[in-house]
Amino acid sequence: MTKLGPLGATLNTTGAEAVAAAAELEELGYATLWLPGGQGNNLPLIAEVVHGTAKIPVASGILPVDRVPAAEVARAYADLPAGRFVVGLGGAHGPRPLATLNDYLDEIDDTVPASARILSALGPRMLELARDRAAGAYPYLVTTDYVASAREILGPDRQLVVLVNVVAETDATAARDTVRAGSLPFLAGVPGYANNLRRMGFTDSDVTDLSDRLIDGVTAWGALDTVVARLREYRAAGADQVVVPAGEVPREWWPELVTALA
Repeated sequence: MTKLGPLGATLNTTGAEAVAAAAELEELGYATLWLPGGQGNNLPLIAEVVHGTAKIPVASGILPVDRVPAAEVARAYADLPAGRFVVGLGGAHGPRPLATLNDYLDEIDDTVPASARILSALGPRMLELARDRAAGAYPYLVTTDYVASAREILGPDRQLVVLVNVVAETDATAARDTVRAGSLPFLAGVPGYANNLRRMGFTDSDVTDLSDRLIDGVTAWGALDTVVARLREYRAAGADQVVVPAGEVPREWWPELVTALA
């Protein structure tokens, strides 16, 4: 896989709206588009965005392996132009997540090369799997210290792509309230995320109460220059690419972020 570039964006829309936004982001200079998989199968949307753009890599961020059959992923990868579909995989829940993901990778080995795969890795063992069986890792809700430690595990030859919460709000209380009203309460209750937050040094109280300290540690909030400075901290810590949520970033920031980070 070629390097994915310094700045990516997520899209949380569908259909023609997603394709139009994707084309605009590509024109502005974003390096990769990440389409959230959530709890479903977004392979049809990935195909729409690939065909509606010129050359930008389109990544699944993330396809849940416990819901999307490996055969469907392999078929979609084979059907799309070479180099356009980055297969982001994760969501291996249950008692044996590593074994589940390993088995899934075995199923697609003949069709989707490791160089075209990114894993939603958080813990050390999952990061090692991303190092050994994929092109890199795509963590979320992490601190810059975590990024530095993840880079050590992945080594210099794997890509580390970090999705960062961004809130365009200069008032601290309002910014933190926005994060608490979003997906963080749900994700902080998911064992994989909760365990990783604790590994990063957050206390049970931080995780349960969604403390200011936790929110500030995993979020870039403030004016444009403040957010840019925070994203640069992630890059300096070892992230090859930072990914911003395009739907939650002011439209006028889109070109400014490219200028500042690319």
